[in-house]
Amino acid sequence: MARYQKPDCRLCRIERTKLFLKGNKCLTDKCPLEKRPFAPGQHGRLRKRVLGYALQLREKQKLKRYYCMSEKQFRLFFRRAEKEKGVTGENLLVMLEKRLDNVVYTLGFALSRSQARQMITHGQVRVNDRKVTVPSYQVKEGDLISLKEKLAQSEKFKEIVETNKTKTIPNWLQVDWDNLQGKVVSLPTRQDITIPVEEHLIVEFYSK
Repeated sequence: MARYQKPDCRLCRIERTKLFLKGNKCLTDKCPLEKRPFAPGQHGRLRKRVLGYALQLREKQKLKRYYCMSEKQFRLFFRRAEKEKGVTGENLLVMLEKRLDNVVYTLGFALSRSQARQMITHGQVRVNDRKVTVPSYQVKEGDLISLKEKLAQSEKFKEIVETNKTKTIPNWLQVDWDNLQGKVVSLPTRQDITIPVEEHLIVEFYSK
């Protein structure tokens, strides 16, 4: 599988929106998008009209990069969303939001989704006291998310906790900072997902 190896902040500039790939840096003046709010490259400053296929492609790329997924992984999630009952675009967003790496990040146990994925693949995350090493694992209502004791006691993780304690947690999740545990109170709905994306354009992109 091809792996993106260029600067993460370059992706934010390409999509011209913050994808929150670099943790707290994205919230400060050091964010490259704040300094250079235009696409990278020689012609990045030019204003181009994005219509039709290009608009659909940009929405797909933005959502895929927001959740740090490869094209193959993203397409697989879309095909699963098509088979679910309901609106395909909303199904896709809900399935992406239920990914374990996204939940660990949203709870505040990691500074970015890529860091959350690394924690999971290294066996440092527990779901209902069972080790889960698959970042795309779909959480269910009532699931209890906890961390390996050795990780929870590390100085690096304590810094993450102090940084994220003031983070706003969505209503479908609950966090216990004293015991460093999170709980899936209910499954997310479209109203819980605040990503600036028009999912119907992604459905149109894959429908061609």
